[in-house]
Amino acid sequence: MKICGKREFELLNKIGFVRMGGTTEEMEAAKILMEEIKSLGLTPVYEPFEIEDADLIKGELEILEPFNKKYKVTAYKLSNSTSEDGLTADFYYAENLTAADLANAKGKIVLINGLLNLDKFKSLVKAGVAAFVTMSGDMLDTEENSDLFTKTLSDTIRAYGNMPGANIRTTDAFDIVKNGATKAKLTSINKPVTRTSHNITVTIEGTKHPEEIISFGSHYDSVEFSTGVYDNGAGSVINMEILRHFVENTPNRTVKFMWYGSEEMGLLGSKAWVKAHKDELEKHIYMINVDVAGSVIGYDIARVIASKDATAHADAFMKRKGYAVGVTQEIYSSDSIPFADNGIPAINFIRFGHQIGGAFIHCRNDVIDYLSPESLERTTKFILEYADETINSVVFPIERKVPTEMVEKIDNYLAKKELADAEKFKTNK
Repeated sequence: MKICGKREFELLNKIGFVRMGGTTEEMEAAKILMEEIKSLGLTPVYEPFEIEDADLIKGELEILEPFNKKYKVTAYKLSNSTSEDGLTADFYYAENLTAADLANAKGKIVLINGLLNLDKFKSLVKAGVAAFVTMSGDMLDTEENSDLFTKTLSDTIRAYGNMPGANIRTTDAFDIVKNGATKAKLTSINKPVTRTSHNITVTIEGTKHPEEIISFGSHYDSVEFSTGVYDNGAGSVINMEILRHFVENTPNRTVKFMWYGSEEMGLLGSKAWVKAHKDELEKHIYMINVDVAGSVIGYDIARVIASKDATAHADAFMKRKGYAVGVTQEIYSSDSIPFADNGIPAINFIRFGHQIGGAFIHCRNDVIDYLSPESLERTTKFILEYADETINSVVFPIERKVPTEMVEKIDNYLAKKELADAEKFKTNK
């Protein structure tokens, strides 16, 4: 089978609409992918799983002193809500979140630089603040050329406590700080809900070693405001094209192709799949993940969550074939993580785009104009050649092991220590 970038690009156009996890749009994208699989004579499996989410009810920040002005904010999903009448308190801009910076923040609505992470949240909890406001975007944003994003209070953060939280444009935060706000009313209301997201899987059984499984992964959901063609419609169509190859060329080992939902909400699809298929995981010997591709201007890399030998194997292949792919032993924030966390080595293929070349993620600028059929085809070619040679090896060249140094990075990424320490933190705060 000849790889066809035009065919990939056409499929990418079909799924190139906003398709957030657990929405009807995500389901519509899933149906498009499944129809494509069925056209190859295969029967895809459609696996639902539940996700935590929230409906946004109201978001507003009103500065009361020394001036009066209202600003639009979005409530942090799954954060505590204020009352319908809002929360009125002194307002404070905590620049560095140091102990000195937060010494007088108790009971106040606190504005912080950037978005929230666990360390910032722990500082806010220790200081006893009443609510927090983060900022996103930059000073060049306007309402016409940017979007006010909705953020979620992750389960890791919520293990340490909860409070009302909201996000505001950086331009509005600038206006508030410049004019010396000292008192405010925050109305931030969201309603927790359970939604259903879906994974799609299809399997081609191997001829010589059917008991050994190599899985291909990509996520097909996007974030709000984004058509998600670069992140990660491109990976989804690349894996579909590779599936076509193995339909026509049955592999020695079993290959399983998976398209994950709700990756953008915290790898929820791959986590759900791994949890639901624990009994099958011992047969999985390698995971090949594709996440972001297709940009005209950019560079291809491979991040290997496996041994140094596996990294050297991938690097040697690229050099031997003359592919300009940078190979490193490193974790990558994508659907390979839950597999590696279960001892399954993985490789992530990524085409990072130079920002001025139009490789935008998680925003309204992730559009198909900056991608091309030729770029998709070029990346697909070396991924397929690498996968085909590896899967059909007489002796599988990659040890089924994730080395200690990688395990430590995965544990840090998944915040395992932080989750274990959460109760102690609540007791000692």
